[in-house]
Amino acid sequence: MTPYYYSNEKRFYNFREIINYSAERFSKKTAFQIKTKNGDYKNISFAELRNLYYGLCTKFIKMGYLGKRIAVIGANSFEWALSYLCASTVGVVVPIDKELQPEDVSNFFDSAECVAVCTEDARIEPLKGVVTREMDFISFDSIRSLASESRNDALVDDIEIGKDEMRILIFTSGTTGSSKGVCLSQNNICANIHSTVSMVKVSEGDKTLSVLPLHHTYECTLDFILFLTRGATVCYCDGLTKVQKNLNEYSPTILVVVPALLKVLNKRIKKAIAADCPAKYKEYFENEPLAQALKKTPFIIRKVICSKVKKSLGGKLRLFIVGAAELDTQLVEDFGALGIRTLQGYGLTECSPLLAGNNDFHLNINSTGVAIPGVELKIDNPNDDGIGEILARGENIMLGYFNDPEATEAVFRDGWFCTGDLGYMDENGDLFIKGRIKNVIVTENGKNIYPEELETRLSEFPEIGEVLVFGAKENGESFVKARIFPNLDYIKEKLGRQPTKDDTEKAVHKAVKAVNKKIPGYKNIKIVEVLSNALEKTTTQKIKRFGKNVK
Repeated sequence: MTPYYYSNEKRFYNFREIINYSAERFSKKTAFQIKTKNGDYKNISFAELRNLYYGLCTKFIKMGYLGKRIAVIGANSFEWALSYLCASTVGVVVPIDKELQPEDVSNFFDSAECVAVCTEDARIEPLKGVVTREMDFISFDSIRSLASESRNDALVDDIEIGKDEMRILIFTSGTTGSSKGVCLSQNNICANIHSTVSMVKVSEGDKTLSVLPLHHTYECTLDFILFLTRGATVCYCDGLTKVQKNLNEYSPTILVVVPALLKVLNKRIKKAIAADCPAKYKEYFENEPLAQALKKTPFIIRKVICSKVKKSLGGKLRLFIVGAAELDTQLVEDFGALGIRTLQGYGLTECSPLLAGNNDFHLNINSTGVAIPGVELKIDNPNDDGIGEILARGENIMLGYFNDPEATEAVFRDGWFCTGDLGYMDENGDLFIKGRIKNVIVTENGKNIYPEELETRLSEFPEIGEVLVFGAKENGESFVKARIFPNLDYIKEKLGRQPTKDDTEKAVHKAVKAVNKKIPGYKNIKIVEVLSNALEKTTTQKIKRFGKNVK
């Protein structure tokens, strides 16, 4: 359990409460800072957000959407956010991955029986070409004008939003290829927000730059709705290639990210420091982790470097909230040396999403933290090493899987939600994730091998760009196999020339050999495939464990 927490944080039960509370308490403060098409900036206050919310909800009711399912698909934007809030108030919102092909989107429309979709204008015609059901197509360009047409607060306030009523339907394929519809209530998400703000301070002076896809619960809960409850400001990234530029434009104080993004930022920072620092310290930043390199530089120079780096990140960045994949502890130390805290958490879509996390009162960089307030965790059927399936219960746990009672029954055991993840907890309650049950490789001698452990070890070598470890069979014998995409930039830089195929293969095999030396023989990686193209990933940059990646 978390040893301490912020007491007396306001508890909400639905989004309408959040909208009304924030409009009353933070009326003139900026809820959203938006870049317009001509490059100017528009601030939307909490009072204006309430007006638009009630206006669009009224319009949706008049369009016949009360109790109906409304899809939202598109890039992160204020229009996406407003559509989501209103759709989930009037009926059920169905957020869909913008990276999907129109045919796949159409299948989700059919499964959810959507009556309308709110989306970008450019997506409407491609979707109309494949959608077979009767649906309304609402362009994001028209959202604000629709919200201004009519407003009837009483009509919206009369809507009952049940505590255990599905209001969010999320189709998630994760990294296993099997798509399920996760049914969430607004209370599920509000409970998760209350737990989070009881551990991590977010205030009205904070600002976030939204980078990850909003259709993911991780981003939607922690980097959108949570900020509305605090009177803080949300800004939107123009794309992954524009993160650096946007950091300087908006000067955020908090970023909600995945480890892959931190890794890229860290690499850029080290390279920039090495190019700019006095020659006698250059080799530190080229060859050592950032935190260690900074320790070796004189105080005054270190202070100047840290100041310049923070300025390049907008000047006000104080906190990274990290999830969705395992975090290299070196990144926590490196950004900590720059004065930026990095808090890693663990969760799933089915849990709205957070279950455990490091926080303002408890930090263990080797773990994913402790159970958040209001959530209980336990390890089911642990082995001799204390490793077993992670079970959870709390108000944030989903209602069930959409139209799939068998799948729902399979993941609940005596009131506990079975995460499908393996891990253990130490005496302090810190949770350590070992991997997914489905990914475990069982040897012929009954030994368990966790691919994620081997992937983490390999990723520590700069020669390795991306890696996927899984079980394979050859001539009737089982092996541990690794598919690796090398870090060509690093190898090129190290050699001082363009690497040949032989160069990259030697670099990769050297790293694998070094890992194999440090682990028991039964865990050794026996088959290595060096790739010429990057592995396929999900929209949160997780490497997929299905399809082409494992063929």
